[in-house]
Amino acid sequence: MKKLYTIIALLIVASLALSACGGATAGFKVAEVTDIGGIDDKSFNAGAYQGIEKAIADLEVEGKYLESTQQSDYAKNIQQLLDEETDLIITVGFLLGVDTATAAKANPETKFAIVDYAYPDCFGDPADEGKTCGSTSELANVLGLTFQTDEAAFLAGYAAAASSKTGKVATFGGIPIPPVTIFMEGFEAGVNYYNQSMGASVEVLGWSSATQEGAFTGNFDSLDDGRSFAESFVQEGADIVMPVAGPVGLGSAAYCQETSSCMIVGVDIDWTVSASEYTDVILTSVLKNVNVAVFDVTKSAVDGTFVGGIYSGTLANGGVGLAAVNGASAELTAALDKIKADIISGAVYVK
Repeated sequence: MKKLYTIIALLIVASLALSACGGATAGFKVAEVTDIGGIDDKSFNAGAYQGIEKAIADLEVEGKYLESTQQSDYAKNIQQLLDEETDLIITVGFLLGVDTATAAKANPETKFAIVDYAYPDCFGDPADEGKTCGSTSELANVLGLTFQTDEAAFLAGYAAAASSKTGKVATFGGIPIPPVTIFMEGFEAGVNYYNQSMGASVEVLGWSSATQEGAFTGNFDSLDDGRSFAESFVQEGADIVMPVAGPVGLGSAAYCQETSSCMIVGVDIDWTVSASEYTDVILTSVLKNVNVAVFDVTKSAVDGTFVGGIYSGTLANGGVGLAAVNGASAELTAALDKIKADIISGAVYVK
């Protein structure tokens, strides 16, 4: 009988231990608030939710998303998730910066992460001027997920310049905000590096880092704008176009495919996967591994290691990268590998 009691006691202890292990994720809620591009933007909204889906599968958390169709939805959607006692709220995009910070300051017990934004001046409070927001600030419950996409776009610019038959390539954006223009700056810098290295004179249409001026559609959802911008650039002589405008770029891809007049450089995720119907006209894609960052921040929130501040995805840590280049020669592939290593080492400076 004594042995039986011992066995029962051991079973109870084991059961309690298992409950404790599962308690970390039991009822843990993570949710995403999209930018106006929507969850099916084939870009960073979709990429962020892929990270949540992995967390649902691997960490057994509860996950969902709320779509924003207009900017007035941002605060409303965040508040809905707060009312639902969501443990980690992930907002997507520079334009959600103010609403995210406002909610985070009012709800310090809730963890937040925001894709493509960070808070260098503690939300613009004059009293905080010059402070760095992070684990000791009033926004210690917010982690900004930033990506040095100019590093990967530099590689894309080099590849585009090397692949162009006309000697002209182009880029355009949705709205002139830093997470968009950083792609365009890196792309132009990569083209310039190719010209310097190879004694070439490939021209970039649609953006000038010197003047900080370029071509922008003013939105992230009009496929018609994507078509018309690509058509305009082709008429100017460009045969490779990099749209940095979410779903707008799919209109550009459709134009290139229908006319066989241009190739596309995708952004954020590998377009041969997210927009596989256009694989034949996709030269390469500048990868922003949002899904990895979102999964990692969710895991840290679950296991108690979450710390606010800034995450920076780079070529060195795999936060950004370049997809395979369509039709790349062995020489071009080797050159891109060398440039990547040089960017990581600091031998090549992207800016």
